[in-house]
Amino acid sequence: MKNNLKLLRKKAGLTQLQVQLATGIEQSLLSKFESGTRVPPTETLITLANFYKVSIDYILCRTEDPSLK
Repeated sequence: MKNNLKLLRKKAGLTQLQVQLATGIEQSLLSKFESGTRVPPTETLITLANFYKVSIDYILCRTEDPSLK
């Protein structure tokens, strides 16, 4: 599954550990989500979308517009 999670994290200048500390999502899971080897559950997508202040559709590459319209 292609997603924008790694791009969002890199743009924010954060490590996976920093995202883990801020969101409570395990670093090992973040790595799997970023690489596309595991699909984040809905609750996790909501957490990450809120953290990065983008839409879930942007995370999942369903749109190129990250705004929350």
